[in-house]
Amino acid sequence: MEFLEGKAKFIESWGKMASDWGINRTMAQVHALLLIAPEAMTADQVMEELDISRGNANMNIRALMDWGLVHKQLKSGERKEYFFAEKDMWTVVRQIIINRKKRELEPMIKALDEIASVEPLTPESEHFCEVVQDIRKFSNKANQTLDTLIKAESNWFTNMFLNMVR
Repeated sequence: MEFLEGKAKFIESWGKMASDWGINRTMAQVHALLLIAPEAMTADQVMEELDISRGNANMNIRALMDWGLVHKQLKSGERKEYFFAEKDMWTVVRQIIINRKKRELEPMIKALDEIASVEPLTPESEHFCEVVQDIRKFSNKANQTLDTLIKAESNWFTNMFLNMVR
């Protein structure tokens, strides 16, 4: 496989993987492009490389910056902004976990906490309360596990993962 074919396949695959997780495909493709770029790129270069509009490029670069996955770089003597992706994969994974947790898990836990005030006065409401309580326990345990993972160092996680696989 030649370099350009491999690069295109990587960007396509990264976008597909992210869309399977519910993340915007173009946002993931911009991230993939910046992740494998040897140097920071301008929004114009991203637009050209991925054949997307200026608005699409800018919106997705800003979203990636909000996620902490892409950073802005200014080059002296140039007016254009350059962007580069975080290359440390542990940091990338951690940032994704932090953002997904904040956007998905924490609102669900908040809703479950509110729903937990339902009184189990009938057999149907009793069943409802049991199910909600089980989901709430699982969600809180998942939240604690993710907090531990976020605070962990990369070598701790790698060692733990390798031990689980063995």
